[in-house]
Amino acid sequence: MYAFSRAVNSMHSEDIKQLMKQASGKNLISFAGGMPNNDLFPVKQIDEIYNSLPEDLKKLCFQYGPTSGYPPLIKSLKSYLKEKGLPVDENKILITTGSIQAISIVTREFVNEGDIILTENPSFVGALSVFETAGAKIHSIPIDKDGIDIKALKSKIETLDRKPKFLYVTPNYHNPAGIMYTPERKKELLEVLSGTGIILLEDDAYSDLYFNEDEKHLTKPMKSFGVKEVEIIYTGSFSKILGPGFRLGFMLSSEEIFEKAETVKQAMDACTSNFMQILGNEFLAQHKLKPYLEYLRSEYSERKNLLQKHLQAYMPKEITWNEPKGGFYIWLKLPPHIKSTDIFKETVTKGVVFVTGRTFDPASKKDDRLRLSFSNMPKEQIEKGVIILSETIKRAIENSKITLS
Repeated sequence: MYAFSRAVNSMHSEDIKQLMKQASGKNLISFAGGMPNNDLFPVKQIDEIYNSLPEDLKKLCFQYGPTSGYPPLIKSLKSYLKEKGLPVDENKILITTGSIQAISIVTREFVNEGDIILTENPSFVGALSVFETAGAKIHSIPIDKDGIDIKALKSKIETLDRKPKFLYVTPNYHNPAGIMYTPERKKELLEVLSGTGIILLEDDAYSDLYFNEDEKHLTKPMKSFGVKEVEIIYTGSFSKILGPGFRLGFMLSSEEIFEKAETVKQAMDACTSNFMQILGNEFLAQHKLKPYLEYLRSEYSERKNLLQKHLQAYMPKEITWNEPKGGFYIWLKLPPHIKSTDIFKETVTKGVVFVTGRTFDPASKKDDRLRLSFSNMPKEQIEKGVIILSETIKRAIENSKITLS
């Protein structure tokens, strides 16, 4: 949703109208949706949970709840986060309406128009939309396969004329780049921020979706490292697990930050849906999450493997990417003279869509990348979609060679 709205804004509206008209009536093959596949949702488990609730709890589902969150869910979340090594006893949990609300709350709490925020480049488009709406000045730092560029981050902090309010990062199975920060890079990042007074906003929506159990330890949150010299606000979401429609997210922060954040949330929506919080809590408390996550990891790993196989089979040698170890995304790199928006304009007429690289650039300029999501894609459509995309890219490369010659 966020990616498409920003992508549309980066193109002329008349171009979009014409493209969608050409594509109308076609059954689109979409690599665009950064969301779970509808067939994977735990519908049966949720049916069983609701039907087994006592009458008084069913009634409570329809009522207002505390702004900070449904107390039994907070208790269940503490256990869930403690397993990740997070310091839940020294911090406070705020239940939010999706993790995007947590990002919005932090932004409202700390940012005035014209204030500086640091982000990765590329960066999660939903967060960029929040920062842009707040009138922040966004300074972005490039990332590589191991995480944020430490040298570039140091240089940026040293050359700015005032202190940024916070640095926003998505270290585990990055959206859109699909990478995960190495433990060494996480430590280096904390060393750079230590003593600067710059808050670290650690957004962690995908860490449960690793493909290899042996690599689970690599998803360890930075807030669990015990670094006292850096203020870290940790946010998470159940949107990529239970489903986006639950609108269940959370933030873990110091008590001082929590108190102001609770006031900001009160002014936003009073409370997150009691209905969804109660269902989410029962899913956790009844120990249904672990087996469901095992099922999801298997499904997403299979989809990733199919996409990886077909990309290797059909993509021209000029196209490169890093194979993800979890999450939803593969981030393709095009030759520098090929624009992903031009590729999109052609593939959409053939019934294939994805999200262009410039959508994730805070400056909406860098356009030599494109994001493919395998999470929402029906498995039987992956090969056909890759063939159409690959043929389009091959033609663009051949045409560029003719033009350059």
